Amino acid sequence: MFQTEWMDGKHTQRPKILAVLHQERSSTGRVGQLLIEAGFALDVRRPPLGDALPDTLEEHAGAVIFGGPMSANDPEEFVKRETDWLSVPLAEEKPFLGICLGAQMLSNHLGGKVSPHPDGLVEIGWYPLEPTEAGRTLMDWPSMVYHFHREGFDLPKSATLLATGETYANQAFRYGQNAWGVQFHAELTRAMMQRWVVRGSERFSLCGAQQGRDHLEGRMIHDAILKAWLQRFLGLVFGAAVTA
Repeated sequence: MFQTEWMDGKHTQRPKILAVLHQERSSTGRVGQLLIEAGFALDVRRPPLGDALPDTLEEHAGAVIFGGPMSANDPEEFVKRETDWLSVPLAEEKPFLGICLGAQMLSNHLGGKVSPHPDGLVEIGWYPLEPTEAGRTLMDWPSMVYHFHREGFDLPKSATLLATGETYANQAFRYGQNAWGVQFHAELTRAMMQRWVVRGSERFSLCGAQQGRDHLEGRMIHDAILKAWLQRFLGLVFGAAVTA
């Protein structure tokens, strides 16, 4: 269940978080950094590259499925495998966080629908976020968040909406006590955002997308608040140690 380390001459163990990525060079970003700082170890798996997912999370303290350029509706085998696999953290009541694609997979798994905006709008850049009453009772939320997506998700039945947006209404939700989904990206480091702006520049012509300079300028204005929120949010999902 644990990664073993030696610290101050003592034999210690670090609980593992399963981190599911979707490209060879994808990174866990600040989510991974904050979890490691909080005392967790990361077990990184890349299903599109052939990595298997565990049959149980008995040896893990929780799991995160990150984003990716694919759709939760794509026919590739790994998309269905990951979506079906979500029955594991749900049944075992282990902490689970889905980010963008991961949240969309969670919605699909719970009977929701993932689809483009009816008017063809995307969210690529910085957009306003508004917490619901349920969200405000949990924590303070940032007023602006970073997006890079062309589809949104339905709110699954019995899920609680935590935050909403102008273009895509469903931005964050909680299902039961252990499963969370967010449509936006708080995990990006500066280097990650620069890569996304360069490699994803062809998407800036899509309806509603912001230009690359706006992504980077917005970061200087909004990122400190978003990073502070992420640390508190991970504390809600994975335990108080993250916020220590």
